[in-house]
Amino acid sequence: MKNLFQLLFCFWMLAGSQTIAQNPDQTLSPYFLVKSKDKGTDLMPLKHTSAEVNIAGVIADVKVKQVYVNEGENTLEAIYVFPGSTRAAVYAMTMTIGERKLIAKIEEKEKARKQYEEAKEQGKTASLLEQFNPNVFQMNVANILPGDSITVELRYTELLEPTEGVYSFAYPTVVGPRYSETLAANATPNEKWVENPYLKQGKEPNYTFDIQTVLNAGMPIQDITCTSHQVDINYAGKNSGFVKLKPAEKFGGNRDYILKYRLTGGAVQSGLLLYEGENAIASGNDEVYGDQESEKFFLLMMQPPIAPRLDQIPPREYVFIVDVSGSMNGFPLDVSKALLKELIGNLRATDRFNVMLFESSNQMLSPESMAATPTNIDKAIKVIDEQRGGGGTRLMPALQNALAFKETKNFSRTFVVVTDGYVTVEREAFDLIRNNLNEANLFAFGIGSAVNRFLIEGMARAGMGEPFIVTNDQEAKTVGQKFLRYVQNPVLTKIKINYQGFDAYDVEPISIPDVFSERPIIVYGKYRGSAQGSITVSGLSGEKEYKETIFVKTADTDNNQALRYLWARKRIQLLDDYTQLQPYGEENDRRIKEVTELGLKYNLLTQYTSFIAIDNEVRNKNQEYETVKQVLPLPQGVNNTAVSGGEGLKKQKTAYYMSNKPSYAPKIDAKDENLMLNTNSDILEEKVTEQDKRKEEEKVLTVVDQSASYPGGMTEFDKFIAKNLIYPEKAKAKKLQGSVTLEFVVEKDGSISEIKVLSSLGEGCDEEALRLLKMSPRWIAAQHKGKAVRQKTTVHIQFILK
Repeated sequence: MKNLFQLLFCFWMLAGSQTIAQNPDQTLSPYFLVKSKDKGTDLMPLKHTSAEVNIAGVIADVKVKQVYVNEGENTLEAIYVFPGSTRAAVYAMTMTIGERKLIAKIEEKEKARKQYEEAKEQGKTASLLEQFNPNVFQMNVANILPGDSITVELRYTELLEPTEGVYSFAYPTVVGPRYSETLAANATPNEKWVENPYLKQGKEPNYTFDIQTVLNAGMPIQDITCTSHQVDINYAGKNSGFVKLKPAEKFGGNRDYILKYRLTGGAVQSGLLLYEGENAIASGNDEVYGDQESEKFFLLMMQPPIAPRLDQIPPREYVFIVDVSGSMNGFPLDVSKALLKELIGNLRATDRFNVMLFESSNQMLSPESMAATPTNIDKAIKVIDEQRGGGGTRLMPALQNALAFKETKNFSRTFVVVTDGYVTVEREAFDLIRNNLNEANLFAFGIGSAVNRFLIEGMARAGMGEPFIVTNDQEAKTVGQKFLRYVQNPVLTKIKINYQGFDAYDVEPISIPDVFSERPIIVYGKYRGSAQGSITVSGLSGEKEYKETIFVKTADTDNNQALRYLWARKRIQLLDDYTQLQPYGEENDRRIKEVTELGLKYNLLTQYTSFIAIDNEVRNKNQEYETVKQVLPLPQGVNNTAVSGGEGLKKQKTAYYMSNKPSYAPKIDAKDENLMLNTNSDILEEKVTEQDKRKEEEKVLTVVDQSASYPGGMTEFDKFIAKNLIYPEKAKAKKLQGSVTLEFVVEKDGSISEIKVLSSLGEGCDEEALRLLKMSPRWIAAQHKGKAVRQKTTVHIQFILK
């Protein structure tokens, strides 16, 4: 028997103009720039961006410079969305107008925005730096007069963490286009950045790019390499080097800059760093940032033991969750295929595995995990090989279904997510993983030249795993092999840290997850009193106990003021980036308050604090200006299908199906040990008639032009649930927490039907979830070709004890 699995795709049709008219049913979406007829407006005021990187030991200090020049006739407000390192502690900003240099101050976000808007309307030149995600920033520069050249500089520091003796510094250069299901009419200010203009595939950035790095390793350097750009490398003695971008890379700001280096003999700078907080915090020659409170900080880096023998490791089950959406089309999907061939093709005979392919919809290749036999591996690789990429990046339903997938008894389970991460549901994904992972681990692979590192690193952190970034097909093999070594050989578990005679407090992280790779154990904290005593790290390596002690008196105390920022950034990261999602309530208010206070005290950019610089001079006398969003290049290797309305979609805009050929279709072979989806040439060539299409419209659609949604968006649905949820007494007595996943159909009139429980919690929670769903207001029906249609929808209702 043959079953046909059809994939349906949707596309957003956006107007070709700098300003896009919003309609209430339109979701947030990036768009391509179409130049205005007004030649007096400079649509691309950012002319140059550069970075000066100084690496001392294991700490990088970076100065980023952005130069805005108005070559038009109208006064401008420029808005530039750009990426940053997820580990960066951004601690300073300055704005230079002619000879005047203004040092920005840190303020609460809303207060800074208000000050900026007032200055803009008064005709004053001002700059505002805001954070939307830890790796997505926005710079606003108001009142750039014709002929003006304004330079904005920001400073950040980050810790470099070696893996297998290799140190890596990554400088992100461009924010990739994000897939979002948020209605534009309901979007918050923190979400509106997604609507940003892009250049089309193959177009070079309209601004020049430069980066140079000074490396003082403190130990002999074995080699320095740059895997992303053409560079000149010069060594200045055994311990230091200088790396400069070649002139041919002046438009290389369309992919992450990645610099790697190794120390002689594969050594790693393990040890203890101290900072005694002497007076003010200085960075640079004469600039002082932050308050002058004296605090003492420490940073411990300790190399884990050698991996135990394979016979000491339990058999493993791998579930691969693979993004085959439109933004993965071309180069990213090709790299994914190479990676998955490496991962699946090298599983051990004792392992089991399964694969989920997802875009707008998702499907497992088998109803249960399969033995890693040559036959099953070949079939899986064949299905993966035939993917072409299309549809939206609907990550959340894919994760929900994968995490609810039946596990194999007595196997150690590992989830592997492969994606470019071009979505806006990062925190929702972290929360879902944390609440549903049980005792499994989750590893995340970012594929592409400019991936969403916040999502990749956050999913791995929430899943107690490791993040991996693959920027080209050459790296797929080596990174895949490295991953298999990691997960097949966990080197240290049940880790504990003891302090003897050393008064440590405010230590992060509170507990340390299992170590899967040759990556140091890293602990941040503060201490009181004298620098004395010892710190001991212990754990279990295979079947052996492990213990290592470092004495505080041997610590490095030179020039470590960055520890202050790094500690605060780590604290903020754990509070804000990867904590439980609470749409409102005392816990959320407490978290926001603490993050805000940390940002203000330590002079750091956060989700709730911003940098603001205002020139006192009124320069724009008539107070008229044009607002322009800086156009971004598509990341190298990403094609037009990543952006709604791209040239690559013109032929499909009015098509019901993207193709008459499904991306993959089920074929059940009774001879196979396991049921598995496979391709079939007869099915792939089957034609879809107009009658078939009309019939299909009456069915439940998985993907439509406008998805079914809750009035006001899913945030409002979460608020409705939290307000009306009655925690079942049985569940409360057993301290039961978790989530119930419900699947249902939104009818054409907005009513719901065919409700099913996909993921059960029990003890009355399922019944309560069903009650809440049934009492919820009518939903907004999905749209296809302008008509209301039925759509299958999934929601995730959480039960969390407060």
